[in-house]
Amino acid sequence: MPLTTERLLDGIRRWVEIESPTNDSAGVDRVMTLAERQFREAGADVRRIPGTEGFGSHLAISSSWGGSGPGILVLCHLDTVHPLGTLAGPLPYRVEGDRAYGPGIYDMKGGAYLAYSAYAAIAESGKSTPLPIRFLYVSDEEVGSPTSRALIEAAGRTAKYVLVVEPARDGGKIVVARKGVARYEIAAEGRPAHAGARHEDGRSAILEIAHQVVAIESMTDYARGITVNVGMINGGTAENVVPQLCHASIDLRIRTMEDASEMDRRLKSLTPRNPDVKLTVQGGINRPPYENNDGVRRLFDHARTIAAPLGIDLVGVSTGGGSDGNFVAHSVPTLDGLGVDGDGAHTHREHLLVSSLTPRANLLKRLYETLQ
Repeated sequence: MPLTTERLLDGIRRWVEIESPTNDSAGVDRVMTLAERQFREAGADVRRIPGTEGFGSHLAISSSWGGSGPGILVLCHLDTVHPLGTLAGPLPYRVEGDRAYGPGIYDMKGGAYLAYSAYAAIAESGKSTPLPIRFLYVSDEEVGSPTSRALIEAAGRTAKYVLVVEPARDGGKIVVARKGVARYEIAAEGRPAHAGARHEDGRSAILEIAHQVVAIESMTDYARGITVNVGMINGGTAENVVPQLCHASIDLRIRTMEDASEMDRRLKSLTPRNPDVKLTVQGGINRPPYENNDGVRRLFDHARTIAAPLGIDLVGVSTGGGSDGNFVAHSVPTLDGLGVDGDGAHTHREHLLVSSLTPRANLLKRLYETLQ
């Protein structure tokens, strides 16, 4: 298929106009069905993996050439954060100048469609690529990939390179490193008592968690790229009861596995300020750090070389957000942020830049054609 701006934008519109929030498995399955049909029409082998745990299905797709040896793995997701009704309400699909708006258009249906289009352009030309190309379109990335992580890790074991079509950053930059993500729950159990008549008998779980929050937040170290955020606290039963129970949710971001191990030890070794209160900490790494190692740097250098003739001055950046690339980057050279340029992910101003479509599609096509 010709990688023209008009054709690319029309295809993206069709995917965007099928709303697919992660928690609506029927909507996710509808857009997966459209993607499945289009890949089949382009001659690809498609395996549909039924959804579990209330999530939508996934697609495992292989080029019709190249066999089963190590190849290129392209990671995509078709779930979005926008609830049903967003399209008819605050974020309708529309084009205003160089901006095309719509739920999930930037994160990441635009990039997911470009990944398909670059493959279809090669297949329809009757040509092939030095390596087989495999795609995973998953349904649950926006909530941490709980049912697709094992699929991604298994696919990574047969990959020579991984390309992730999450959106570009800050004017077209691609991602060469991402922080790892860990999640923890800390719970305190104290002793309830009447807040007026027997206050001295109580042991406040909320007070204990308050002390712990100060200690936990102080672990943030910007120089090392470590951030610790207590994002939610819940506890107590009534204003006139010394609270017996309280718990808090912690988000940890780290750049390296060494930092992940250190922070895991520190968080799990927290002790109660009040010895009469029981304290427990549970959790761990959700997405390991995606480090800018030698393999990533070599892959980036190759991408930058082939991007220049397309008019793209490729720049690599690090980001604090995680993606499915985190699951494989420690063992396979990985490039991320290869999707569309734009802004406003997860907001009612989410948009892609129309002018980015053809150059970014051609960059993916050239990566498919030149990696070996």
